[in-house]
Amino acid sequence: MKTAQSHQKSYTDKQRRELEFVVGDHIFVKITPIKGVMRFGKKDKLNPRFIGAFEVLERIGTSAYRVALPAMLSGVYNVFHFSMLLKYMSNLSHVLNYEPLLLNPNISYEERPTQILDWQERRFRNKVIHMSKSSG
Repeated sequence: MKTAQSHQKSYTDKQRRELEFVVGDHIFVKITPIKGVMRFGKKDKLNPRFIGAFEVLERIGTSAYRVALPAMLSGVYNVFHFSMLLKYMSNLSHVLNYEPLLLNPNISYEERPTQILDWQERRFRNKVIHMSKSSG
């Protein structure tokens, strides 16, 4: 039994990471993609796993941090557990711009195409489905 526990412990230790951030550090915040909901500009598989870089405002307790989020993310609670954060390594070539989004209360938004590139009709036995390819 003892060897089995030791074996399992060796697996968990590889996955653990002790992170500590200082006030003023920049970090990425992990977001959870929701299937079928448009969040932060992408949908489903292409949904980003981390967004940021945001500044750490304050450490709360031993494992949580308050983060400075932009006004467009005012509907998101700004305290995160350290397991949801990733340290940002600064690089002078990084340009961090945020496009203003109109977020719904459930942190989703409606994507509106700017241009229709192509369209086609799919005919089935009982119905016709119009499909369009757009940019935006």
